[in-house]
Amino acid sequence: MPPTGEQFEIVSGDVRAVVTEVGAGLRALEVAGTPYVESFPADARPPRGAGAVLVPWPNRVAKGRWSWNGEEQQLALSEPAAGNAIHGLLRHTLYRAGERSADAVTLHAVVAPQPGWPVPMETSIRFVVCADGLTVTHTVRNVGTEPVPFGVGAHPYIRAGGSATDDSVLTLAATTLLPLEGGLPIGPARPIGGDPDLSGVLRGTELDHAFGGCAPAEGDTLVRHRLTGPEGGVELWAEPVFGWVQVFTPDDHPGRGRAVAVEPMTCPPDALNSGTDLLTVDPGQTWSGSWGIRAV
Repeated sequence: MPPTGEQFEIVSGDVRAVVTEVGAGLRALEVAGTPYVESFPADARPPRGAGAVLVPWPNRVAKGRWSWNGEEQQLALSEPAAGNAIHGLLRHTLYRAGERSADAVTLHAVVAPQPGWPVPMETSIRFVVCADGLTVTHTVRNVGTEPVPFGVGAHPYIRAGGSATDDSVLTLAATTLLPLEGGLPIGPARPIGGDPDLSGVLRGTELDHAFGGCAPAEGDTLVRHRLTGPEGGVELWAEPVFGWVQVFTPDDHPGRGRAVAVEPMTCPPDALNSGTDLLTVDPGQTWSGSWGIRAV
């Protein structure tokens, strides 16, 4: 079995995506053969969370500890070097394929009750390609007996077609910056200033920052982040519930070097402790939200 399990290819016209059985990750997205996300080989593990689905929380939980109904919870420390829990509980889970067609696939998994997570949740992710790109819809259902807070995120590394990351310009639909230290909040969100400087190309800009206040422009209904370069452009859009975005620019993506992750999130880092923008789903109830990627 490959490290990411079965590969689900979906195609519509010139648009092609590949989704993995393990973690329901987005491994590839191409339009007419041009890549719009950073990919990785089918026989490799996703580098630095590439394409991952982040459920039931995105980003980090400080020391893996949080409180639910007055009871202390201790999650596994999946970021051991820093001593935190990171990116949810399903990144290494085998998803079950549900409805499938040439241009769509729906994958299902269960967040089982476990140390640090007390309430079972069913989750599904539906990937659909069309002439306008890719749409990803997350659904979460509480199959337990008590309400539970949660968050949802994703970890795609987008690319402006054939443009180098350093020659690309990132434009975010965000209004605030959450100061972080070691990936964890150290103060309240503040208006975006000149640090980090996002006014030009990404060359020389090192990012691992959380931005908030993501909202649609006047007259629009969707949040839109864009990466543009001399050889193309890409837009990551999201419904307004994805009011946060983490941007990360590692310099060691295999076969690429500099890359940029633009991660839509419903809540900021350590939200299980701060409570900021946490979602809550009651027993028997369902939540859903969508985001997507398209060439521009």
